Amino acid sequence: MAADMTVCGLGYVGLPLAREASASGLTVIGYDINESIVDGLRAGRSHVDDVFDEDLAAMAATGFTATADPDALGQAPVVVICVPTPLDRHGEPDLGPVFGAVTGVANRLRRGMLVILESTSYPGTTEEVVLPILERASGLTAGVDFNLAFSPERIDPGNRMYTMAKTPKVVGGYTPACADRAARFYARFVEKVVRARGTREAEMAKLLENTYRHVNIGLVNEMAMLCHELGIDIWDVIECAGTKPFGFQPFQPGPGVGGHCIPVDPLYLAYKAGQVGFVPTLIDAAERVNSSMPGYVVRRCAELLRSHGARLTGAEVVLLGVTYKADIADLRMSPAYGVARELRAHHASVSYHDPYVEDWAVDRRPVKRYTDLRRALRTADLAVVLQKHGTYDSERLLSTARLLFDARGLLADRARDGAPVEVL
Repeated sequence: MAADMTVCGLGYVGLPLAREASASGLTVIGYDINESIVDGLRAGRSHVDDVFDEDLAAMAATGFTATADPDALGQAPVVVICVPTPLDRHGEPDLGPVFGAVTGVANRLRRGMLVILESTSYPGTTEEVVLPILERASGLTAGVDFNLAFSPERIDPGNRMYTMAKTPKVVGGYTPACADRAARFYARFVEKVVRARGTREAEMAKLLENTYRHVNIGLVNEMAMLCHELGIDIWDVIECAGTKPFGFQPFQPGPGVGGHCIPVDPLYLAYKAGQVGFVPTLIDAAERVNSSMPGYVVRRCAELLRSHGARLTGAEVVLLGVTYKADIADLRMSPAYGVARELRAHHASVSYHDPYVEDWAVDRRPVKRYTDLRRALRTADLAVVLQKHGTYDSERLLSTARLLFDARGLLADRARDGAPVEVL
C-alpha cells in the first residue's frame, strides 16, 4: 500500500497529526529516531495523552506504520516535520532536532514532494534554515522542483472540544503554489484552512498566539502579588472583570507557566528580535514575572508556616499535581519543577501526589510519591495545590490537610467563606 504522507517526529504533535490523517483515510508512515517509542507504537501502546491505544488500533487498520528507518522520509509525496524546538542551556533556540530532521528529508528528497514544517520556531526558519538544507543536499529548487510550507501546530493537550480537525489550520507557503498544495493537503482532514501571506507570517502568528498568553499570564500573576499586598481577593477581581462582555479576556494566576509552548515561544521571539537590535520590553517583563512565580509561591508557603509557628526548613511539603496542565500526564516544563527546587533550596523535604504521574525526579533526584492522598495530606506539614486535577475534592483537601496553600485558586470560593486555606 503506497503511503500518502510521512510524519517525522511522533511526539505530542506528530502522533495526533498521524491519527487525524489516518482517520480521514490517508495512509501514514510515522518516523521517529527513538526506537523505544516506535516499538511501543508497534505494540499498540501510546505514549501521548491525547492518543489512546484504541486509536492506534484504528490507525493500524488504515495502514499506519511506525518506523525508525530514516528511509521512510522519502517514501511518501508529503512529509510533515513535527520535532521539538527546545531551548539550550543559555535559554536560546536549539534547532538541533530541526536540523537533524530536515537533513534526513533532504537526503531523500524527490521531485514533486511537499515538505511542511510544523515545529514552532522564530520567523524566517523555514526559508533561512530549512530551505537551504533541502536545496543544498538534494540539488533541487524549492517552489520549482518541490513544495515547501510552514503550518504551526495548535495542539491543546486534553482539549476535547477543539481537536485538530476542528481547529483552523494556518498555512504559509514559500510560493503561492506551495501554499495551494499545502492547503489542499490539510483540507483533507481539517475543517478550515487559513492562508497566511507567507511562511514568515505563519511562523510569527504562532509566536503571537503564545506570547499573548504569556504576557497576559504575567500580568495577572503580577496583579495577584499586588492584590495580596493590598489585602484584595484576586480571584473575585478576575470573576468580576470577566463579566465584561467586550474588551476583556480572563486569565488566572498560578505558580508559573508550563508546557512546551508558553515558556519557550516568547524566548524564540525575543531571540529573533535581538538579531535585528529590537528589545521586546513587554515580553521580557512578562518572562521575569512568570519565572519568579515558583519562588514567590515558596515564599508564601514559608510565611504560612511561620504564621502557624513552624518553619519551612525541615518541613515536609507535599505538592498536589505536578503536571503543567490539569488532568493530563504531561510534565514538560511544569512550574512544579521550579517550586520543588526552591523548596529544596530552603531545606524542606519535598514529596508529591499526582494520579497521572508514577515517577517524578527533579534535577535527576527522585521525589517521594504518595499514592494515597489522605495519607499525604495527614503526613505532610504543608500541602500545596499546584494543579487543579479533577480528582482533587475541595472538601477532602480542607478536612484532611494539616496546612494548605492553594496556588491555583481551586479553593478560592471556600477561602472566602473562612475555610482554613491560604490562596495565591
